[in-house]
Amino acid sequence: MESTKVIHAIYTDDDVLMAAVKKVKAAKHHIEEIYTPFPVHGLDKAMGLAPTRIAITSFIYGCIGLAVAVLMMNYIMIEDWPQDIGGKPSFSYIANMPAFVPIMFELTVFFAAHLMVITFYLRSKMWPFKKAENPDPRTTDDHFLMEVAVHGNEKELQSLLSETGAVELNIVDKEAH
Repeated sequence: MESTKVIHAIYTDDDVLMAAVKKVKAAKHHIEEIYTPFPVHGLDKAMGLAPTRIAITSFIYGCIGLAVAVLMMNYIMIEDWPQDIGGKPSFSYIANMPAFVPIMFELTVFFAAHLMVITFYLRSKMWPFKKAENPDPRTTDDHFLMEVAVHGNEKELQSLLSETGAVELNIVDKEAH
């Protein structure tokens, strides 16, 4: 049976946190999660997290937006209701394409941005009205919390985390939390 105990090490400085993460990882301990009030540059790399693939989804969503724009403009402006606007020919999409570039750009950005946000929320399991999973409300203001799994090595972990500059250590049963 897996241990559900974790140590919450609280820090007040992001540079101290970064050094602590490197020290804990070097000591081969598993960091469950880190809660910060703002993004800390390089923290994902220090924790050994895999790079995100959200940029790939953004590109795919942009391509979908571009395709929707082209198909929509061709149907509306060429096939369904062609109009003579400024003397431009209304029988060819290619002849009108320079006038359609802003629409293609805008729909590409619109699809990429909106679908990426939706993907991020779904991937992060952040549904509407979901209860926050933050273990300490101070991490939304000015504290940083590192959650380290305990596997019968509480004393060793406590001394290691104290050495790294933690201002507070709490042992918590994760299931009860």
